[in-house]
Amino acid sequence: MWFEILPSFGIITAVLAVPGFAMYGLHTLTLGNAYRRNTDQRWERVMYVRDMRLTGNPYQPNGLEAIPDK
Repeated sequence: MWFEILPSFGIITAVLAVPGFAMYGLHTLTLGNAYRRNTDQRWERVMYVRDMRLTGNPYQPNGLEAIPDK
């Protein structure tokens, strides 16, 4: 019958979902943020480097208080 494929479907779905949940957990443990920044484009890489230079942590929201006074 058609319902005999449900266990196989459940196993395959679970196995394919594990990497996504594992990366969520690994990013939370290592970065302190569940989502990594997308650095595929040049502008995003420049902003990542800028945030790292200004505050030391590119995952914290930055405002004017993050820019040092001269």
